[in-house]
Amino acid sequence: VRARPQSQANAEMATGDIEIYAKELKIFNKSAALPIDFNQDNTEEQRLRYRYLDLRRPYMVNQLLTRSKITHFVRRFFDEHGFIDIETPMLTKATPEGARDYLVPSRIHHGKFYALPQSPQLFKQLLMISGYDRYYQITKCFRDEDLRADRQPEFTQIDVETSFMTSDEVRAVTEEMMVSLFKEVRGVDLGKLPVMKWEEAMDRFGSDKPDLRISYELHLLDECVKNSEFSVLSAPACDAKSRVIGFALPGGAKLTRRELDGYTDYVKKLGASGLIWIKVNELSKGAEGLKSSAGKHLSVAELTALCEKCGAHDGDLVFIGAGERIKTATFMGALRIKTAKDHNLVADGYKALWIVDFPMFEITEEAGLTAMHHPFTAPKDVTPEQLVNDPMSVYADAYDLVINGYESGGGSARIYDGEMQEAVFKVLGISKEEAQEKFGFLLDALSFGAPPHAGLAFGLDRVTMLITGTDNIRDVIAFPKTTAAADLMSGAPNFASEEALKELADSLPTKCMIITCDLASEDSCRTLADKLKKYNIRILINNAGFGDVGAFCETSLSKELDMIDVNVKATHILTKELLPGFIKRDCGYILNVASSAGLLPGGPYMATYYATKAY
Repeated sequence: VRARPQSQANAEMATGDIEIYAKELKIFNKSAALPIDFNQDNTEEQRLRYRYLDLRRPYMVNQLLTRSKITHFVRRFFDEHGFIDIETPMLTKATPEGARDYLVPSRIHHGKFYALPQSPQLFKQLLMISGYDRYYQITKCFRDEDLRADRQPEFTQIDVETSFMTSDEVRAVTEEMMVSLFKEVRGVDLGKLPVMKWEEAMDRFGSDKPDLRISYELHLLDECVKNSEFSVLSAPACDAKSRVIGFALPGGAKLTRRELDGYTDYVKKLGASGLIWIKVNELSKGAEGLKSSAGKHLSVAELTALCEKCGAHDGDLVFIGAGERIKTATFMGALRIKTAKDHNLVADGYKALWIVDFPMFEITEEAGLTAMHHPFTAPKDVTPEQLVNDPMSVYADAYDLVINGYESGGGSARIYDGEMQEAVFKVLGISKEEAQEKFGFLLDALSFGAPPHAGLAFGLDRVTMLITGTDNIRDVIAFPKTTAAADLMSGAPNFASEEALKELADSLPTKCMIITCDLASEDSCRTLADKLKKYNIRILINNAGFGDVGAFCETSLSKELDMIDVNVKATHILTKELLPGFIKRDCGYILNVASSAGLLPGGPYMATYYATKAY
């Protein structure tokens, strides 16, 4: 290495003042033409397909170096604070996290499956019972759920659990870690983090992960319209379960009708019945200075009151939504974020806070009454009897850390009392038998004297995303998946070989394919059975034309292939006795095929095709 001649120096390059003086050149390998160009923007599909080349870019190098600094800092911090790094299993039982599990069939244990962990939740509680009162690990977790820019099917979690520490103490030590991390890696001081209750967050921001960088908030407008003749607003204003909610968009009066209609369509997709807007051209002029989509239905006094309550100024625009409380707050909160991003009203920097006192339970359309977090979260300041008698009034001793509108971490105090755990299961409709089946090993451990314990988990990928300033989580993972949960580089997931499937089929529970068709002979049945035999499928054939059940069971085919014939005259045996049993045991599929009746040409060959397709 030597200094460049002054005439060749380039101040715009990091190495512009030096050059390599080569005495010998040895070529180690040759490169094909590069499929991606570092001098221009490449599509994300190209970047992910040739990820090993994309990782050469200085931007990606910086992202992964920053991630390495973060993990190093986290380990050092917890080591210095007396935490023990303990690994937990990857092949385990399903955990109560709410998403679908990735299942792994066991070749050795016939018909049984492992579940890849959605979190180490149960195992870290077991470690508290074992006496390891300060645990942490940085571990992989897996959730089969719909993806988005800040979510991956496999993600890395900074997992923490402690014994004999309250929720406040857990938050204090993890806040110290997070504040110190941002200061060291990013050079940003988050300061003392504010604490906000869930109820306040929903009322002010319409979200339990509010982005405090946006200056304007939601406002409750019930008092402004509860006596109005406009029932679209007065009815929800007078309903205890509903709300009228609005906010003022700074500078929004300039929005076109097309833009306003676009925002209306946006909230309708989120469940809103509609959206009311008021353009504040000049508030002091009353009717002349206000223009509203509901101007024919609201008086000037009501319009003025709504604008004033939202803190609107001249040139602003007021959006108003009404309906069921949580739904309305949620879609108005989403509209607040969208309008801020659309009009560059999100301030730079970082805003972090704690959200606490979540409801213990929630009611969803899909699952009914469920635990908002998981069934081992401790309720706050209630007895088991009070929880059972009025579960929807109970708050959880839970907390989330929110940074710039992202849930960066969350946790809770855990239930360590058997009577309280039984009460929670009772509210959730989980019987003692079901609880023992799902969580028996944890419940057994709790019976041996569990200490009070609490914990928290941070998403390492999401924290890294925030620190590096990207809004795409794939930019901070070396080999990520697409939003379709696919790896474009390796081609995963892919089809397994026939040999692997055959070996796997031998370990899976026998499937029962129920087929109703007209297969006139033993040969035609064998044609169908031979095709399906390699999939380890039991076949129940109706109307096979062999007479009664007993007669067919005497054939060699029945013994060889475990097939049962039910003649048309004995259909009641299928519907009244056999079929309910198969359904109860969740044995497989039902396929109706007609052949000799002329509805399905091809006889057993077509039956084979449709049977395998259904499987």
